[in-house]
This record gives sequence, structure tokens and C-alpha cells, in this order.
Amino acid sequence: MKDGHDIAGLMAGIGARARAAAAELAFAPAAAKRAALEAAARAIEARAAEIAAANERDMDFGRDKGLSPAMLDRLMLDPARIAGIAQGLRTVAAQDDPVGAVIAEWDMPSGLHIRRVRTPLGVVGVIFESRPNVTADAGALCLKAGNAAILRGGSESFHSSRAIHDCLAEGLRAADLPEDAIQLVPTRDRAAVAEMLKMTGMIDVIVPRGGKGLVGLVQREARVPVFAHLEGIVHVYVDAAADPKKAFEVVLNAKTRRTGICGAAECLLIDRPLAVGLGADLIAALVEAGVRVHADETLAALPGTLRATEADWGREYLDMDIAARIVDGVDGAIDHIRRYGSQHTDAILTEDDAAAERFFTRLDSAILMRNASTQFADGGEFGMGAEIGIATGKMHARGPVGAEQLTSFKYLVTGDGAVRN
Repeated sequence: MKDGHDIAGLMAGIGARARAAAAELAFAPAAAKRAALEAAARAIEARAAEIAAANERDMDFGRDKGLSPAMLDRLMLDPARIAGIAQGLRTVAAQDDPVGAVIAEWDMPSGLHIRRVRTPLGVVGVIFESRPNVTADAGALCLKAGNAAILRGGSESFHSSRAIHDCLAEGLRAADLPEDAIQLVPTRDRAAVAEMLKMTGMIDVIVPRGGKGLVGLVQREARVPVFAHLEGIVHVYVDAAADPKKAFEVVLNAKTRRTGICGAAECLLIDRPLAVGLGADLIAALVEAGVRVHADETLAALPGTLRATEADWGREYLDMDIAARIVDGVDGAIDHIRRYGSQHTDAILTEDDAAAERFFTRLDSAILMRNASTQFADGGEFGMGAEIGIATGKMHARGPVGAEQLTSFKYLVTGDGAVRN
């Protein structure tokens, strides 16, 4: 389907059906949404072999395309990850329904009683790249919040996403909810993305989830509001008052557990007094673990390191690489992060409460951590069941975007014949 007019017509049809489905979902019973997600989870488990076979086709495509090992890891679905998708659906299903929840209520001297209640956004467009589990996460969270979803996955995850989407559709049918509530764009043609970005009458918000190129394109071209999920330029600062045991465990986990996720550490900042002792030992441990350490002039003298260039500061490697730099105390770390960070996730390792408080109050990243691995920067780990992305902007949603963040609100005002003087 290469004809632009065909793509425009395809997307217009998807948008119109999503709009109609959203109107029904806005007042769908909580029990029906829960039943749909539970049925979808059962379908994922029943069709696990089918999903695995589809994923293998995508893995072959990715290998032929020359994807890095980290990117292939993001794409890969093994039995444990498929089981995790089903569990994620059940976790979202079990959460309290956010729609209609009273955020605040009060009485006025005029006799008015006012309630601010959660309401769906409407239609959410999600544009994502290689991780096929986003199909389930995004579809589930949108449904839980009463929104219709239009999902456009990356070309690498095309077959996996379709297999997972089939299970979501099965769940919707089982719960007698409109199947158009979760639609997957059925083409790899990039024109579909361009079309989504200008569907102002049909899509209420776009959530891009991917690399710098994708997010930059969406931010530049979208006429629809955007929840931006920017790069994860994630810093870990090791303070002079850090506990050495915690530092080793957290730094290695933050970098090496999974290098291809947005919460993976990309820059290690070391307080100057630690340069010869703990700092050097941390660099040695990273090198021994197979990490390529791009070090500043002080640390570059250590065995196994590479000399960093200016391009290494503020770089999202998504691989077994990390930049490393000596800084002068917590203020030096704050200055570096302000200059090179992406306001995604940054961590401090310290036993000094004052240093931690200064780090927390003077930085404005969406997620700030103390003595914890940045790999916890994930909606599931925050108790949200899943996430549609981590928003780094400051309007509406920030940090992990779960079901509650996919709602807006309205005011319900009641009186007893009240009139205004």
C-alpha cells in the first residue's frame, strides 16, 4: 500500500472507527474493561507458540537489517517475556478503574457542590519502535482509562505486534466491547506515521516511544498534542559519601542488566575524592563486565578505558558503553546533568542526606533516585502494571505514563436552584 491516497484513506477509516469506539468506552463498565484484559491475557498464554513464531520472523528481519545486539534484545520475545505480557495485562486489569474517580470535591457559599472527576482523553495514538510488548502495554492502559488506541509499531516488530494485537482483539470480543477500541495500523509504510501526526479531528494525543529520531520527528511534525518520551540520558552520580557495596551493585545493575532500555545508565559521574579509590574500582568492574568505558582525561589513564570526546556527554548508547567523568561534588554532578541530561532519570548514590536532598531539589528530571538502580525507571516497577512510556515534558503527564495519566478531568457542578447575583 504505497499510494499516499490509500494510506490517507486507511488512516481516516481507522480514526473514524476509533472515535466511535471512544464514545462507547467513555462510559463502559469497569467490569467489562477488566474482563477484556483478563481474556486477552488468557489468549496470550494460549497463543504463546504463535507469538513466538511471529517474533522469530521479526528477529530474522532485524538480523538482516543489521540491528545491534541491544536492539535485538528489545525485539526478542522468549517464553518468560510472553508470560510477562500476560501478567502485565492481568495487573492492569486488577487496578482500580480511574474513570469517574473523584479527584477533589468541595462546597461553595453560593450553594454549589463541585466535583472534579477523571475522564478519558478520547483517542490515543501510540507510535513505537522495536519493543513488541508495547502493543499490549499501550492497548491495555488506554482501554483501562476508557480511551481508544491507534497503535503503530515499528517495522521490526511487525509480525509480533500483529500476533499480540490479535489477542487484545479476542479479549475485546469476549467482553462485548468494540473491537475498534484497540487498532493496529496494518502497514509498514512510514506515510501512516505522517498521517497520524495530522489527524487533529480524530486523535487527542500522540505518544511516541522510541529513539531520538522518532521522537524528534513527532515533535517537529505533529499537529496533535504530544506526550514526549525523550532519550534516556541517564546519569548515576557516586558521591564521596556513597556506600561502596551499594555503589558496586547499583552501578553494574544500572548499566548491564539490560542495556537497550531507556532506564539504562549512560553516564557515570564520580566525586573527585573517589577518583583513586572507589571510582577506579568501579571503572575496573565495568571494564571486567565487558562495558566500553568512555572516560574523561582523569579516568582515561585507567586500564581498559577509551578516551571520551565531547560527543560522549549526553549520548544514549543503548549498548555496553558508558561515559565516565570526575566531578566536584554534588554541585558538579548537578551542573553536568543540567547541561547534558534529558530530564528522564538520574540517580545519586550517597549516605549523606543533605547531598541527596540537594540533588533532589536542584534537578528537575522526571525521575530522581537515591541508592537505587535506574533500571527501576519503569511503570511496572512503580506499581502501574505497565507504562505507555516515560514522559519527559512538563505538561499533563510526567514520568511513567500509566492508566491514570491517560485521563483528563471534568467538573460536575450541582445546585438546588442556585442563581448568581
